[in-house]
Amino acid sequence: MTVRKVIDCLVNVHFGEREQPSWMLKVRDDYFKGPASLYEQVDMAELLDEMDEQGVEKAVLMYSMAKPSTTALKFAQARPDRFSLALNGVDLLHPVASLRELDALVRDLPVAYTAVGPSFWGDGQYPPTDAAYYPLYYKCAELGLPLCMNTGLPGPPIPGEVQNPIYLDRVCYRFPELRLCMIHGADPWWDTAIRLLMKYENLRLMTSAWSPKRLPESLLHYMRTRGRQKVIFGSDWPVLRMRRVVPEALALDLPEDALDNYLYANAQEFLFAERSASDGAARRNEE
Repeated sequence: MTVRKVIDCLVNVHFGEREQPSWMLKVRDDYFKGPASLYEQVDMAELLDEMDEQGVEKAVLMYSMAKPSTTALKFAQARPDRFSLALNGVDLLHPVASLRELDALVRDLPVAYTAVGPSFWGDGQYPPTDAAYYPLYYKCAELGLPLCMNTGLPGPPIPGEVQNPIYLDRVCYRFPELRLCMIHGADPWWDTAIRLLMKYENLRLMTSAWSPKRLPESLLHYMRTRGRQKVIFGSDWPVLRMRRVVPEALALDLPEDALDNYLYANAQEFLFAERSASDGAARRNEE
């Protein structure tokens, strides 16, 4: 069997650092049907063993600016060859200090992208077209830093309308330089997401939190045809273990090149390619 390289673009190692709120326990028990161990502290050696077993070359660890993850930071600093960070928690209503912090973290840490979940931020009051997001969009475009945004109805019992990908139509139009990725799929609005992917050059979709065998045929058809460079793999580990989702991805009915793109090349190009000369590092070198 061909050994394939994989980049897992969304991994959680912070769950075990603090007691989870009741709604997270409910999501674990009622929605994901996960074991009690789902939120236990993560051992780096065990995670690396699972990555090696499944051919995962890199993993992107979620890191909240609001509640910094000591585990994610420790892993990324210990093994920058294997781990990068995804920064979330930008304060959109008080953006100046928060975006200064984002800029500093991007400078000092191995950051792959930043992230925001409209349903999880501001109790779902602010759709992505709201002006509250504009400073973040501008900063990410300025840095050449990809922004990943939750789309699709969320699992927890919170409002989900703001995660309809149709809102990104106006965002992509107003910020064509912004490298934007929809994460956690787009259910039940897959067709809208696909149409937007066809329309905007700098838009991508990550299948994190989705079992590959559950992906809709419309998306798989797009991945075989016009969308070979548009869809990115992610697990949402430990909610979905690499041991489950990587074999499921390998079993998809995709051409060899489309499968390689999905598992590795698309993420490498979109999240890890050298940023443009206008990014923060270049600007600092010029000062």
